[in-house]
Amino acid sequence: MGEHIKQILEQAKQVIASCADELALQLLESRFVGRKSQLAGLMGSLGQLSPEERKTAGILLNQAKQEITELIEKKRAELDAIKQNMAISRDVTLPGTKPQIGHLSPLTYINRELIDIFKELGFEVAEGPEVETEKNNFDLLNIPANHPARDQWDTFWLKHVKDAEDNTLLRTHTSPVQIRYMQNHQPPIRIIAPGRAYRYEAEDATHSAVFSQIEGLMIDKDISVAHLKATMLHFVHRILGEKHSIRLRPSFFPFTEPSFEVDVSCGLCVGKGCKSCSHKGWLELMGAGMVHPQVLHNVGIDPEIYSGFAFGAGIERLTMLKYGITDIRLFLSGDMRFIKQF
Repeated sequence: MGEHIKQILEQAKQVIASCADELALQLLESRFVGRKSQLAGLMGSLGQLSPEERKTAGILLNQAKQEITELIEKKRAELDAIKQNMAISRDVTLPGTKPQIGHLSPLTYINRELIDIFKELGFEVAEGPEVETEKNNFDLLNIPANHPARDQWDTFWLKHVKDAEDNTLLRTHTSPVQIRYMQNHQPPIRIIAPGRAYRYEAEDATHSAVFSQIEGLMIDKDISVAHLKATMLHFVHRILGEKHSIRLRPSFFPFTEPSFEVDVSCGLCVGKGCKSCSHKGWLELMGAGMVHPQVLHNVGIDPEIYSGFAFGAGIERLTMLKYGITDIRLFLSGDMRFIKQF
C-alpha cells in the first residue's frame, strides 16, 4: 500500500503543477482528496490490514492527503494572482503606475535663485560659448601671454600654437562673456554671466576640473567701490541670510584695480571662530573689484567717462555653504541618493 500511496502522490504533483485554471483545479481536488478519491478508497480498506500495517498505512495516507491539499491551495493562490493581474491590465479606470519623478541638481536651484536675486537689482543674464578664443579668455582681460598671472590657470587647450591668433580653449572662467557683451554694448551695462568653466587641476573635496561660476558686471558713470559693496551685501543677505556680514580684503586680479576678496561671516559660529572656518570667523566667498581701465579700453569703452565693478563666485562653493555639503565631487557623481535630498 505504501508504494501505491507514493505513486498517487507523484501523479498528483505532476497534474497539479500543470493545471491552468480554477475549474480544472477543482476536478483535481475531487479526484485526489475528495470522498471518492483513491486515497479515500485506500482509507476505507485499512480494516483489512493488521494493526501494525494499519498504523503505518494510516500515517502515510494522512501525510499524502495533507501534502496534496497544500499543493492545491498553493496552486489556487497562483491562479488567483494571475487572474487579478490580468484584470488590472484590462481595467483602464484603475490608477496608473506612478512614474519616478526626476530631481534637479542643487546647483540648478542655486543658479535660478542667483538669477532672481540679481534681476531684483536690474541685472540681465548674458551667455557665451564654453569654447573660447585665447584673446577673449586672456588677452582682452589684461592677461597677455607673458603676464605672470596666466600661471594661475591650468588650461584645457583645444588649439595652442605660439603667437597664433586663432588659439582656442575651454574657458577658464565666465569673464569672456563680459568681454563679448562689452564689445557689442555701450554703458550703462548691468549683466550676470552664469555658466560652466574648466581648469586642468587635480580634483579633491574642494576642487573640480569642471565647475560652475556666476560673474557680474556693472558699467556706468560714477560707479564706485560703495556700489560694489552694497551689491555684494544684498546678494549675501538674499542667498545666505541676513545674519551674515561681509568684508572686503585687498587682493590682486589682472582685470580689476583695486581688487578684493569678498569674505562672508561663518554661519556656524557667526564670526566667532570654529573648525568650519579654521577659527577665523570668516569664509572666502568670491573675488571682485573695479574693472581695470585697460580692460575698458580694450573693448572700446572710454575709462575717462565710465567706471564699473565686476565679481565672480563659484556656484558650487555657494551651494556647499548654503546646504552644508562637504565634497564638491558629489555634484557630478550622478549618485541619486545625493540628488534626491534636494
